[in-house]
Amino acid sequence: MRAVTIVDDNRLEVTEHPDPVPGTGEVLVRVRAAGLNGADLIQVKGLYPAPPGSPPDIPGLEFAGEVVALGPSARRFAVGDRVMAVVGGGGQAELAVAHERMLMRVPDAVRWVEAGGFPETFTTAHDALFTQAGLRMGERLLIHGAAGGVGVAAVQLAVRAGARVTGTVRSERLREKVQALGAEAIDPAEFTDAGRFDVILELVGAPNLAGNLAALATRGRIVVIGHAAGSTATVDLLQLMRSRGSIMSSTLRARPLEEKAVCARRVEAEVLPWLAGGNIHVPVAASFPLVDAERAYQRFAAGDKFGKVVIEVVPAD
Repeated sequence: MRAVTIVDDNRLEVTEHPDPVPGTGEVLVRVRAAGLNGADLIQVKGLYPAPPGSPPDIPGLEFAGEVVALGPSARRFAVGDRVMAVVGGGGQAELAVAHERMLMRVPDAVRWVEAGGFPETFTTAHDALFTQAGLRMGERLLIHGAAGGVGVAAVQLAVRAGARVTGTVRSERLREKVQALGAEAIDPAEFTDAGRFDVILELVGAPNLAGNLAALATRGRIVVIGHAAGSTATVDLLQLMRSRGSIMSSTLRARPLEEKAVCARRVEAEVLPWLAGGNIHVPVAASFPLVDAERAYQRFAAGDKFGKVVIEVVPAD
């Protein structure tokens, strides 16, 4: 099979690899589309190695495709089923393996390019907002970086859940698109004055922390799931105590299978019906064929995008 490959000097090439073989409880999938995420860029730079059991040199945290083979004891799906999953790595390839407990069905009406950009972003957003922060109907939510993949997913999920959503969007051009999803879109310089917020989803990083504390409502919760702008900040503990607030953080990639499977089942039950019914969608900012994977990474790194960058994989027959 062909796969996006991280070579020795932190460059990307599309090279040949042996076809993966599904183990016990695993499923082999012919990949149709695979989304790009910030973790992929960091891995290419050599700063975020794949967890044990995932290919160390093939990036890709999410994919969608068709089941082509089942490993021993795998029974949830059949050959030919349309599926998608969050994985520890290896998604940007013509073939990928995932444990059956991580797989979700792709609704019939959803195109491959959209399905390829769904699993990681919507699972991350759902887990951070509802499992970690306990977002409730009527609460005020602030999302930093609301035009990106996870941000767009979080906006849609929170709006559907009845929260009042504000998103910071640096690009004036993209604010209208975020507002069309049901959120108020503001310049990042304005968010402190726009508070108080019950939940703040931090996708940008450390420079926002002081402002987040100032904008936090009583018993407010800050959830940190991104740090592209920096990871080190000073916390005013007295300010945090005055609001009786809390700061929490979350990653998805390195969790044990059991925890990630629970996330998948929650997304199946609470989010997939919205996707199947057209109530939420996966905006695709750009898509590229597998042979142009390097261009896909360049587009992702350039920013100023609404939604996902996706690699559309053309399998070899």
